[in-house]
Amino acid sequence: MMKLYGLIGYPLGHSFSKKYFTEKFQREGIADATFELFPLQKIQDFPQLINSLPDLSGLCVTIPYKEAIIPYLNSIDDKSNAIAAVNCIKIKVGELIGYNTDVIGFEYSLKPYLKPHPQKALILGTGGASKAVQFVLKKLNIDFLVVSRTPVSNVSISYNELNQQIIHEYKIIINCTPLGMTPNIEELPSLPYSFIGKEHLLYDLVYTPSITAFLEKGRMQGATIKNGEEMLHNQAEANWQIWNEK
Repeated sequence: MMKLYGLIGYPLGHSFSKKYFTEKFQREGIADATFELFPLQKIQDFPQLINSLPDLSGLCVTIPYKEAIIPYLNSIDDKSNAIAAVNCIKIKVGELIGYNTDVIGFEYSLKPYLKPHPQKALILGTGGASKAVQFVLKKLNIDFLVVSRTPVSNVSISYNELNQQIIHEYKIIINCTPLGMTPNIEELPSLPYSFIGKEHLLYDLVYTPSITAFLEKGRMQGATIKNGEEMLHNQAEANWQIWNEK
């Protein structure tokens, strides 16, 4: 029996998932699986999607539904519960179980870039991906500060509060917003980029284009840059493992 997998989110023009899994199935000789995109303009359409696809075995979840999807699931694992965000759904005998593999993808891709001495990080954005990044940084004992357009007291700061002192103190800057994603490639987080230097690491969870305006600004200042493609590959493989666990 053919197993169907897919991705929900909106919009999905930027997604790498269909190409990645289609090539994986061909490369590994997996003949009983297919992967499709399911753009949902609103999360309330999710139950109808599930009811219309009886062969559906698993889903990836992307922007903007990593948090909004949770009430529609039968259960979520401990990691997803701690983060309050889900990016992977396993469907088994009508049960919808949520997982978070953003954590695995981000941690494995970040570790090679970490210095042996203590470092601090700025996290740009507050959505589901940001929560996964926060989870990983806590695990790695990296102090961080969340930057938000609408900051919450004692939890985050606004972009206009960023100054030379903060940029010099926080050497890792992680973009967890969709700014700069295709097709809006000219957009970028509002940072004082002139204070960034060669000691900084700029990590962008966006992967299309491969070098976003945010990363290009960092590269011009001599910073090390890293996009989200490796994170996505790691996360996709973790999703596949979860979908196929007995």
